[in-house]
Amino acid sequence: MPKIRAFLPLVALSALAALGSAAAHAAGRTSPLQHLATLRVPGKPLQVFDISYVNAAGVYALSDRSNRGLDFFNAASGRFLGRATGFAGYNAATGFDAAGPNGVVAVGRGQFWAGDGNSTVKVVDLRTRKVIASISTGGRKRTDEMSYDPRDHLVVAVNNADDPPFVSFISTRTRKVLGRLVLTRATDGAEQSVWDPATGLIYLSIPSLDHDKARGAVAVIDPRTRRLLRYLPVERCMPAGLALGPRQHLLIGCSDDAVAAGFPARSFVMSTSGRIVARLPEVGGSDEVWADSRAHRYYLAAVANTGGPVLGVVDSLTDRWLGNVPTGPHAHSVAADARTGRVFVPIAAGPGSPCPQGCIEVFGPR
Repeated sequence: MPKIRAFLPLVALSALAALGSAAAHAAGRTSPLQHLATLRVPGKPLQVFDISYVNAAGVYALSDRSNRGLDFFNAASGRFLGRATGFAGYNAATGFDAAGPNGVVAVGRGQFWAGDGNSTVKVVDLRTRKVIASISTGGRKRTDEMSYDPRDHLVVAVNNADDPPFVSFISTRTRKVLGRLVLTRATDGAEQSVWDPATGLIYLSIPSLDHDKARGAVAVIDPRTRRLLRYLPVERCMPAGLALGPRQHLLIGCSDDAVAAGFPARSFVMSTSGRIVARLPEVGGSDEVWADSRAHRYYLAAVANTGGPVLGVVDSLTDRWLGNVPTGPHAHSVAADARTGRVFVPIAAGPGSPCPQGCIEVFGPR
């Protein structure tokens, strides 16, 4: 996903998080979530990671670049289930454009598919925790975010670091790339996508159009025809996170890149027709966002929020902000388990981190 600002000192981020916590306390707002547990990640310290996902069977998967694999945890108990290795990892010499694993999505209850740094999508068997297929998307750089269309048996994956970025449509039956859509107007990559069962369409965050950072969009794509239908404009946001909620509403997480460009840290809720139905100035600078359909909540990994990194919480029925929970350094990934209501936020290792070796913080409703 985005180029998280690795140059921000960890100590400064931790201090900002503490300031954010103090501000929330001073305002007298009760936190919508409480801290439930801290999960330790075996192996090397968790310094670099990307996207996470919880499947229907209650397995939490994290793209762990530090340990070159997908980490699996039981979402209910927090027990570490194992790691699928064989991914690119992170190398400072080649940077994030060649890193992996990146985006990850569940395909059924038994597989996770993840983007890797060599323009491949790797298929992991959850039972054996082994990579059982590696599918080339034909690009030069990493394959990143992806979503699953179960109606058409497709994984829709984005090569966001290629210029121009492109979308690959991969059959989950044959594991073949069926087609490609080049996003010629997307001049700053492409980010989180979501499949909408009501329309059968894919919605994809586009940070910038035509080299104008103030003009981002949500791309609307027909996965059956593999055609771009239209762009839904979003101003001064540089969208990254995207999640589908009730009433055909999309939560848009304006990115850390938007904050770096001088735009306000904020979020939007948009209808799938393109109308902005809610503006959320209380939380922004997000990377991954998540919708919990059972709890009727959106969660935002707001790593560049004003005052420090937080987990933002929004009521998806009313589109109202409920509160922010301070997190920690580089906390740009979030996923929730609808069965238990548990919310998972990885925290990077480092001297200013609440987890010196890195960890996954687990939150839940009060």
